[in-house]
Amino acid sequence: MMIRIRFHGRGGHGIKTASRIAGTAASMEGFNVQDFPLYGAERRGAPLTAYTRISDGTIFERGIISSPDIVIIADDSLIEEPMADPLNGADTNTVIIINTNRPHDISEGLAARGRVFLIDATEISMSVIGKGSAISAAMGAAACRVTGLINKVAVEKAVVKELTSIGISSEEIIRKNVEVAGTCFDSLPSFEIITRAETSQLLTKTIVLPYEAPAISTPNVIASGNIIERKTGKWRTFRPVINYDKCNHCWICFVWCPDGVISLDDKEFPHIDYDHCKGCLICYEECPIKAITVERESSSNEQ
Repeated sequence: MMIRIRFHGRGGHGIKTASRIAGTAASMEGFNVQDFPLYGAERRGAPLTAYTRISDGTIFERGIISSPDIVIIADDSLIEEPMADPLNGADTNTVIIINTNRPHDISEGLAARGRVFLIDATEISMSVIGKGSAISAAMGAAACRVTGLINKVAVEKAVVKELTSIGISSEEIIRKNVEVAGTCFDSLPSFEIITRAETSQLLTKTIVLPYEAPAISTPNVIASGNIIERKTGKWRTFRPVINYDKCNHCWICFVWCPDGVISLDDKEFPHIDYDHCKGCLICYEECPIKAITVERESSSNEQ
């Protein structure tokens, strides 16, 4: 028996840690485990994927999971993100867990892609921790719960171990993450996972790949830049909002914005380009007079 779990999230969600929590909890229950992430250049808000295999025998499979038994989607905007394609390989037996605060906006057509369950893990995290961008404990616990193989105590121990391993030393923060994990675990049912046949340990024949001498060490760009057309504002979980009654024109948000999406008008007031703001919230953190607040994204927010 092997269960294959694929996690989809964005940079800053803690999806790599979520897969580690699921793997560590399963290992504590006596299973053999693989867990690993897959991502390119690290950017907050950019789509990334992580994988966990859980088996009661030796795991011979390697590489990405193209036909998952469980799909964990940490941001519902990824469903329509071509680069993420979180439903790829899912079928009617796949269990799909989606973190969302917009249940009515989730297409009914998802039911044809698997057994779908919606949970607002971000709200649970916000209510306990105070911020909901990093939801690793919540999504790791969700994955463990739906397997039906891992108990709550193992999940809580795994949260402590993995958060400690990434340098979190605050007992208060760890305690709150354990509470979030427990709440998410209890809010989901366990499922009967219908697993797929395992792949063969060895290839039956050698694959010979043609060799081509490298012509250049960097790729040729043969098209004009399209960064303006790439609406990275969809990557946000939270948006910064400027209170112009408090703004004192210090420009600190303008200077600190890593993506250059804050501009100044002719009266030297800053304005945020929400089409391209990824919601890193550096402007919020750096504003010395707290003239910038944070709102969670929802279907009512206008780009």
